Amino acid sequence: MSDLVNISTPDFAGNARRDGDNLLLSLRGNADYAAVDSVEQLLAKAHAEAVRVGTKEASVDLRELEFMNSSCFKSFVGWITEIQEMPDKDQYKVTFLSNPKMHWQKRSLHSLRCFSVELISVVEA
Repeated sequence: MSDLVNISTPDFAGNARRDGDNLLLSLRGNADYAAVDSVEQLLAKAHAEAVRVGTKEASVDLRELEFMNSSCFKSFVGWITEIQEMPDKDQYKVTFLSNPKMHWQKRSLHSLRCFSVELISVVEA
């Protein structure tokens, strides 16, 4: 596995790495206003690598993410929009791993999935 980016602040941590042609992202802590730039950086680097290597799938582990505000959530909408704007043959799927104990995740990820049901899946883990 190859790390693309590691971000660590007192309240938020994010990581993106490659596993073969797949991307693995993980977020922990609180993705609040202070974490917006970090989330955007993480998603931008992950997307650039996905395009570069022809990724077919990205997994986003949110099981240890306590909170995500609307600004960070908007960053994910932007990422999904970028994927949708790619030629169909180059698009990649995104699977979110969620924690059923974090009730905000179920509501928020359901909304995100409705934005692009062909690209996004949500798995409670």
